[in-house]
Amino acid sequence: MEELTTLESLLEMGFGKNRAEKAVANTGNQGIEQAMDWLMEHENDPDIDDPYVPPVGNMLGGPADSESSATEPTIADTAEGTASGSGSKTEGDSKRLTEEEKREQVKRLEELMRVKQAERRARERAEEVEKEKQRRKQGQELQQICQKLQEDDMKKLAEQRRREKMEDKLARQRVKEKIARDREERAQKFGGGGSSSTAMSTQPTLPSPSSPTSQGPPPTKKEYDESRIQVRMLDGSTITTVFKAQEPLAAVRVYVQMNGNTPEGQDFMLLSPYPRHVYTDLDMEKPLKELGLVPSAVLVVTKK
Repeated sequence: MEELTTLESLLEMGFGKNRAEKAVANTGNQGIEQAMDWLMEHENDPDIDDPYVPPVGNMLGGPADSESSATEPTIADTAEGTASGSGSKTEGDSKRLTEEEKREQVKRLEELMRVKQAERRARERAEEVEKEKQRRKQGQELQQICQKLQEDDMKKLAEQRRREKMEDKLARQRVKEKIARDREERAQKFGGGGSSSTAMSTQPTLPSPSSPTSQGPPPTKKEYDESRIQVRMLDGSTITTVFKAQEPLAAVRVYVQMNGNTPEGQDFMLLSPYPRHVYTDLDMEKPLKELGLVPSAVLVVTKK
């Protein structure tokens, strides 16, 4: 009894002629399983249903097809079998069994294809799960890095404020010591006996209110090297953090993308509410200090 060729098996399973021919040709006619694997891997190719054009000197089916064709009964054999009654009946029975076995073979191949498709779907699901795990892991690592950077910035800001308070305290102490020395010098200069010395000792205290103003250079404008930025999101919520004054505005945008609640893939713009100013792509490269966002600012997220 004959078995179906690879091409015939694919056609019996419902594959199109073009697809079946390409599968057989591209697998070198090595068997139905290789052809089915090729079809499942290339089912989404844009030219999968285009007619197959074989190379010169190459014919589909190969030796298996030639052997199958050679073993098929010819018209002369069929006619000769018809002339003899018993021979005709035996050949009819053989043909009927061959059809049944064809259906059985197609059924086995379809079951094999279902198994392979199930394995492929399971493999794809496993790959998707692994990719999702990697994406979440990278997101957590990035979030931890951002959180650590934010904590370090907050520590630096707290340390800077502590130093500023200490410097102010020392400056006030120096002013007080200077005033005390001035009073002592005036007391020694105008000091003496009797009531006159007492009267004179009270006089130097009169210009004392103006003396602190005459001490030291005039106050200078303070230079800030950090900026506290508050961002209002699309839903009205806010997030706040501290950036370096020389950091570009793009750093704020990245922080909003990582820590805000904007939908994934949603493009947005940043603007200052008052005076209203919408920041462009060119502004993203400029430092916060140059954009006037130091020492603090409020930005608003808006849809692009």
